[in-house]
Amino acid sequence: MKQTVTLTITSLLTMLLASFHVTDDIVRGMEPAGLSNLTMVPILVVWLYATLVLAERRSGYVILLLGSLLGAAVPVLHFKGKHITEIAASSGGFFFIWTLFAVGVTALFSLILSVQGLWRLRRR
Repeated sequence: MKQTVTLTITSLLTMLLASFHVTDDIVRGMEPAGLSNLTMVPILVVWLYATLVLAERRSGYVILLLGSLLGAAVPVLHFKGKHITEIAASSGGFFFIWTLFAVGVTALFSLILSVQGLWRLRRR
């Protein structure tokens, strides 16, 4: 499979998982429900635009790299939290922890593919 197709798939999957995760944060009360949560919308729009429209361009790779860095930071930040054990034992804890792992894996994989894409553009 072409690396750009793989990067597109992993980026889209990371965005989907990140939106599930933010929603779960709001439902659990870890994030207050309100207009401040709408900041996720423009972030995902820019990330989606870079994934689908700016594919194979330097600007697209850079945006995907930044989005992937943000996505890879999500599990690190949550696992450093005080209440992660309580959350894991709570109702829906399996899904919460699973999305942390899934976001981390897909984001890190997208990060690697973005770096490779930038490297390929540099060599041309």
